[in-house]
Amino acid sequence: MAGAVPRAVVADDSHFMRSVISDMLEEGGIDVVAEARNGREAVAAVREHEPDVVTMDVEMPEMNGIEATERIMAERPTPVLMLSAHTDENADVTFEALDKGAVDFFTKPGGEVSMEMSRLKDQLVDIVTSVAEAGVRGAGTADSNAGAQSRSAATETASSHSTEASRTYVADPTVVIGSSTGGPKMVEQVLSELPVAADLRILVVQHMPEGFTGRFAERIDARSEYDVREATDGARIGGGEALVAAGDSHMEIKNYRNGRLRVKLTRDEPVNSVRPAVDVTMATAATTIDDPLVGVILTGMGEDGADGIRRIKAAGGRTIAQDEATSAVYGMPQRAAETGCVDSVLPIDDVAGGILATITTEVTP
Repeated sequence: MAGAVPRAVVADDSHFMRSVISDMLEEGGIDVVAEARNGREAVAAVREHEPDVVTMDVEMPEMNGIEATERIMAERPTPVLMLSAHTDENADVTFEALDKGAVDFFTKPGGEVSMEMSRLKDQLVDIVTSVAEAGVRGAGTADSNAGAQSRSAATETASSHSTEASRTYVADPTVVIGSSTGGPKMVEQVLSELPVAADLRILVVQHMPEGFTGRFAERIDARSEYDVREATDGARIGGGEALVAAGDSHMEIKNYRNGRLRVKLTRDEPVNSVRPAVDVTMATAATTIDDPLVGVILTGMGEDGADGIRRIKAAGGRTIAQDEATSAVYGMPQRAAETGCVDSVLPIDDVAGGILATITTEVTP
């Protein structure tokens, strides 16, 4: 679809919101080929028009956005961007939609909707354009099954390693993982495949709005051996623990002593047009942490993380980027790779293994 005008279906039960979203997308150069009032109409519109992307409201009558996304992924896999209200309840259902195959989500503004949406127009157009380019063939339910199979394989591999070999890790390693569009599922997979025996300190920077990162941390915590929580100002972690950068705050590494690091949250200006920014966390990690450090860039739009990868490499750390074939959006990993400072470009199924390889000192039969 490179170079072509993206074709979109807009699904929302509010006539006003459908009109506002459609107008903004059209003004941004996106061709809205159909509108839908509920999930059932959205599925039919995808079947009829074969669009490049669907903007999907979460709560709709007859068939909600989650059910519609699951149906679309089963019948005709198409990139879906969820449009979610900014509430705790919607955070839960939004992540459920991502589990069903949605690529990413965008939070609907509250208050004066028309004024707020106008302000966010450029962001919406950018993310819809990026999601339209996401590779979702075989995604959705199949993707979830593949992820489950991958995790099962990883578990079997880890079990095999534990019986056939003794792995020795370097002391006090820290991993900084950055991601954006399409990232939540990828981050969950990577952390689920990292053994707590590696004793990592893990910092995750996922471009995600305030109010969603806490739920994201809870999901990762439930799926991994690590103790994962949302970052708070002054939070400290040691081996076997992870922090997820809080939405709308940069996460800096304040200090590092005796294998424990402390973070500082700031509301400084956005970097690379985002907050939290991967570059901020990676740059401060590179200047503060003197033990083994690994920087990882996963799927996402934009260039956030490229400078951070340079900084980590310059500080003697190791660096990994996700490959194009398994990235929903090959923006951030590509920009990182273009710096010439990435040690390994890996498919998502190999990222956890790549991290472990950088901190393994020896493997003996």
